[in-house]
Amino acid sequence: MQIIEHRWPVRIYYEDTDMQGIVYYANYLKYLERARTEFLREKGFEQDQLIEQQAVAFAVRSVQMDYIKPAKFNDELIVATQVQQLKRVSLVFQQTIIRPADDNAIINSATIKVACLDAHSMKIKAIPTEMIEQLT
Repeated sequence: MQIIEHRWPVRIYYEDTDMQGIVYYANYLKYLERARTEFLREKGFEQDQLIEQQAVAFAVRSVQMDYIKPAKFNDELIVATQVQQLKRVSLVFQQTIIRPADDNAIINSATIKVACLDAHSMKIKAIPTEMIEQLT
């Protein structure tokens, strides 16, 4: 499988930080989620349409994340997203958050496994063929 990287910009706002101006740890999950959504959108897959038209939904099954350096108020960051592994009913994403102003330092790294589910029964479902073809 050829690895395709998607890059999505994030700016850190005051609401993302604690009193010291450091990003609250759980907010990294939001940035990663948004980047995965934009990655799929760029590939032609709107998640609301997948649910409505094909009864396909994705749910995070596991997250392994390393906080390497703190992000701070007003930082401009890039979230890089790659499909690391694609199976019949799951995807594994490798995502890194970098700070371009700091020589592209990696500040956060995550491996996120998502499962494909039937949107009605919430049982495991095969990823649609057209999606597999587009992501490989």
